[in-house]
Amino acid sequence: MIIGISGLNNTDNPAPGVGVAKGLLEKHTLIGLSYDPNEPGIYQGLFSKVYLMPYPSVGAEEFKQRLRYIKEQTGLEAVIPTLDAELYLYIKYQKELEKDLGIKTFLPSLSQFERREKAKLAQLAEELGIKSPKTYQLFSVEELIKLLRDGDELKFPVMVKGNYYRAYKASNLEEAIEYFYKISNEWGFPILLQEVVSGEEINYLGLGNRGKLVGGIGIKKLTTTDIGKIWNGITIENPTLLKLAREFVEKTQWNGAFELECISNGREIYLIEINPRFPAWVHFATAVGVNLPQMVVDLMEGKEVEPQLDYPSQKMYVRYVDEVVTDFKLFRQILTKKEL
Repeated sequence: MIIGISGLNNTDNPAPGVGVAKGLLEKHTLIGLSYDPNEPGIYQGLFSKVYLMPYPSVGAEEFKQRLRYIKEQTGLEAVIPTLDAELYLYIKYQKELEKDLGIKTFLPSLSQFERREKAKLAQLAEELGIKSPKTYQLFSVEELIKLLRDGDELKFPVMVKGNYYRAYKASNLEEAIEYFYKISNEWGFPILLQEVVSGEEINYLGLGNRGKLVGGIGIKKLTTTDIGKIWNGITIENPTLLKLAREFVEKTQWNGAFELECISNGREIYLIEINPRFPAWVHFATAVGVNLPQMVVDLMEGKEVEPQLDYPSQKMYVRYVDEVVTDFKLFRQILTKKEL
């Protein structure tokens, strides 16, 4: 199958595309879909061709025109989008892409996607019978100041988050205001102010198919980057985490990949975020025998998929830095021609 994959960044803020590609490389022809010619995944030898995509903010018509061009050039049959900012377009137009262009996806519906947004997480957590940290949706710095200076609901430290990307821990009002502007200037509104819950971070990467959990693994993060990306982690067996994943998929009738981000304090689990896509550590699952990207491809093709919920525990994930040396002409080519 000829499959387009986005999210090719592979620095200390990695995107999921490289991990997805590693799980599909042996059986499929892969097309890289990039938003930035500097993304390392472009130059790692994973993709037969790479195309620059217009930023999602440009709008739907340029997005569809670009995919139509790539389809004509490569015979593109499917796309696995991996970035939050682009998912809205792929989800909104997924039926049109398949009908008009013959490009398959395997994604949640728009209503499913919106139910797990950060601003609505508390309501969903309540429906799932699990705790979540106090979260407040803000549209002005005055709201932030009033809540933190005059209110009794939150105490420092607090998390300042964007609705799509970025999360910073603020220890005082000055830091909270700085992060408010930093996120809003880049990603817009709303800004979320969230209670900090202490404990170990445990995550579940899963795949839903029409309300049934068909694959997944649970991990505990051991060390992370400054912005929370995993450096080291281990696979874990946690019945409560698995139960939460099953109930999330069943309650929302979820289709596609997802990641549950949780904090465990030893007694209870708090649901922190639900990402509607593969995480950057997706290759960890493939490496321990649960190739979720391949399962997505099988489901796109209408194949029956046997559930894969068993995996070895205490397997360790180690992310490391590597280097690639290539010709600068490749960078110039993708920058000028928008394809490589």
